[in-house]
Amino acid sequence: MPAMLGLRTRSRYRFPVTLSATLIALNVTLMVVWIVLFARDNQVGAVTIGVLAFALVLVGLIIWLVLSVKEIALNHRQSNFIGAVTHELKTPIAALQLYLETIRMRELDEAKRREFCDTMAAELHRLDHLINQLLEVGRLDAIGEESSPERVDLRAMAEELCVAAADRHGQDFADRVRIEGEGVEVVARPIVLRLILSNLIDNAFKYGGDPPQVTVCCERSGAVARVAIGSNGAAIPKEDRKRIFQVFYRGGSELERRRKGTGLGLYIVATLVKRLKGRVDVRDRDGGGAEFVLELPTG
Repeated sequence: MPAMLGLRTRSRYRFPVTLSATLIALNVTLMVVWIVLFARDNQVGAVTIGVLAFALVLVGLIIWLVLSVKEIALNHRQSNFIGAVTHELKTPIAALQLYLETIRMRELDEAKRREFCDTMAAELHRLDHLINQLLEVGRLDAIGEESSPERVDLRAMAEELCVAAADRHGQDFADRVRIEGEGVEVVARPIVLRLILSNLIDNAFKYGGDPPQVTVCCERSGAVARVAIGSNGAAIPKEDRKRIFQVFYRGGSELERRRKGTGLGLYIVATLVKRLKGRVDVRDRDGGGAEFVLELPTG
């Protein structure tokens, strides 16, 4: 199956790349012929006009090739996104239907009923999280506009969100999370900071090892607050480190993927961080894994 997917992905690019390469080669050949023909007769004006015309055509072909490849890549990411959202919606709905039918058809003891209810609540939370993410992407420019900026302690907020994330992922906070550094305050709308940190922390748990080990380190450097959030999962390849912040991008194909998600979380992070005039980057974590570094102005 991976080999088939690789062939299918390459076929998307084959036609525009082949056509562009052929036209570019033809354009260069004609330009050389034009120069040779008219240079013999010392027709400088004709040579100059021809070279300029062929150069403009060449630039246009290159731009067309770049835009075509970008469009194909975007369509591929959108296809992956639709597959991811479909899977994310169908899985909890199917689980809820199964548990509801079981409760309806069988007499369950109190412990089993409580277990089923807890599982159903977790699946409902997963659905709610997905729907909220989709809504957030549609209104990123307006998030938090109804509230005023406040002075927020990033370390305290990160710790609170780590506790919630550990519970959501069925992990023990004390064993799985290490928070270091000082309390660092920034002036921003709390809902925006909460969205940024919650997405990064959720990713740390989701893509961490088995079991995950999440680290959060806060520090201040001049007028910049820095928060590093990492986990012991696989490192992110260097070629993916810029693309993971693009909308819909998750890397690979939905048919090969084992992790849940839609590819919207890091896009939301990057967009909101840019609004706050900060920056976010990813690097290798000491001891293995990946670490996201968030930098925000304190004022």
